[in-house]
Amino acid sequence: MVKSFLCSRGGTVGFLRRCLWLFTALLLVFAAAGCGNSANNTGTNPTTKPTTNPAPSAAENSSGSKLTVATTTSVRDSGLMAYLQPEFEKDTGIKLNIVAQGSGQAIRTGEDGNADVLLVHDKAAEEKFVSSGNGLKRIEVMYNYFVIVGPRNDPAGIKASGTLDAAKAFKMISDKKAPFISRGDKSGTNTKELNIWTSANITPSGDWYVSAGKGMGDVLTMASEKQAYTLTDKATYLSMKDKLDLQIVLENAQDLKNQYTIIAVNPANHKGINSEGAQKFIDWMTSEKGLKMIGEYGRDKYGENLFTVNFSGK
Repeated sequence: MVKSFLCSRGGTVGFLRRCLWLFTALLLVFAAAGCGNSANNTGTNPTTKPTTNPAPSAAENSSGSKLTVATTTSVRDSGLMAYLQPEFEKDTGIKLNIVAQGSGQAIRTGEDGNADVLLVHDKAAEEKFVSSGNGLKRIEVMYNYFVIVGPRNDPAGIKASGTLDAAKAFKMISDKKAPFISRGDKSGTNTKELNIWTSANITPSGDWYVSAGKGMGDVLTMASEKQAYTLTDKATYLSMKDKLDLQIVLENAQDLKNQYTIIAVNPANHKGINSEGAQKFIDWMTSEKGLKMIGEYGRDKYGENLFTVNFSGK
């Protein structure tokens, strides 16, 4: 058919013209096919890495559609924020940008104006944050207890002693020079741990004491691997228990209560703070629905709630 087409009327000149026409047409067909394949392959090439955008600052959130929440790592590692986030976003239409840090760093993030609201657990640092004008008000929402976890053979003998005093337990660890992993990250948990050492009149040092500079989940993993003791919030431990070779050796000690607080960052100190979104976050967290979800979290999986609600009003 092609031969008939090429060799039909027009002689040599016609033949050449028809060849040129056919060649041009073929080039256009192949070019279109190439463009189509390129378009279809966008985002599907396994060697293409997705672009990671930096976390939005509070100024970028000022439109109200996004809210930056600086939280302690324990509410992330326990799974609480992942549990609450979808319901909050569905009910309010506000997209959460959750920045999980130690409480000390989370408070500094608020001081720098890079968060709209905080969810932390370091009372002394929180009170300073508010009194300095960086935060509006401490709102106590929930608590659980810190626990001391350690190897199943409990080389310091804490569990067998029956003590309900964290300072005594720490002294037993120090006396045995049993391995201890500290978060070492100026978090609320780290602050609590250092306060216990102080109350025991001990300055921990030596090869047995390791300052990790990591979040709660990472520290629990390290303690399990090294068969060491550590201080942790109970919620994170229970959420990771099946992956750890550790047991609780001390709980329900009166000096181990762990209070969590919400604080809105003061918009007068920083431009671009999403104060309206921060108030909606506070209102939702302290609503009947929010408090019910917090109070029930973990009960179906662990047989006990991981947090106890103690909100008494704004």
